[in-house]
Amino acid sequence: MPELPEVETVVRTLEYMIGGHRITKIDILYPPIVRGDNDAFCSDLINKRFTGFSRRGKYALYTLEDVVLMVHLRMEGRFFVVDAGTPIAKHTHAVFHLDHGKELHYHDVRKFGRLEILRPDEIDIRLRSLGVEPFDKRMTGHYLKKMAASRNIGLKTFLLDQRFVAGIGNIYADEICFCARLHPESAVAKISLKRFNDIADCIKMIMSQAIADGGTTIRTYTSSLGVSGRFQLSLNVHMRKGEACRVCGQEIIKTRVSGRGTYLCQRCQKRIED
Repeated sequence: MPELPEVETVVRTLEYMIGGHRITKIDILYPPIVRGDNDAFCSDLINKRFTGFSRRGKYALYTLEDVVLMVHLRMEGRFFVVDAGTPIAKHTHAVFHLDHGKELHYHDVRKFGRLEILRPDEIDIRLRSLGVEPFDKRMTGHYLKKMAASRNIGLKTFLLDQRFVAGIGNIYADEICFCARLHPESAVAKISLKRFNDIADCIKMIMSQAIADGGTTIRTYTSSLGVSGRFQLSLNVHMRKGEACRVCGQEIIKTRVSGRGTYLCQRCQKRIED
């Protein structure tokens, strides 16, 4: 599933490949992929150039002059930049024809992703429920401690809640918990400020390294833009069930936390109880 590093990778790669180019035509092959009226969606984008590329949490934000195309890739959304006239693959739901002989294809096996048009001043309102970004100067141990106060949830559940820190998903939550040497079910209300300072540092380090490595290519997701996710080679626990911990040699186990497959080292990761 695309998480913050994967979305960042796709956004920056698209900036390189289609930045400054104009959309000449749009084919919507699966209308529900667009949030709102399809005709209005196309009318807002046709004959406009890509002028800005950014991200908020797991949302990709593509500015086209006076509007913003917001994309949530969800489980398996992917973009392909191909030559004009390339046969349309199965599960391609939108085709953006560009002025330089290329096409941008949006592909989504599960059809969970969504494309939406917003005005620039609507972005903050639309995404107001999202917490701080991992690299925001406000993202400190003090901030995390404050957000966790009186909450009867475990650490991984806390990290996955987009209201607190935006962009962390299942893969990186496992890696952050291991980095902080804390069991994913540790009670957040009982975690000390010192530990939260460590967690804040781990969030920044893990996400920064993953972005530098182009994210991961776990399961079926890839950036599909010629960028290979190398961070999967650095995973310490996620998807490593039965393998030896890189730190202590203990066997990595898999369990479930909040309904999500969760990997950990029982020796390295201390559980802080209620």
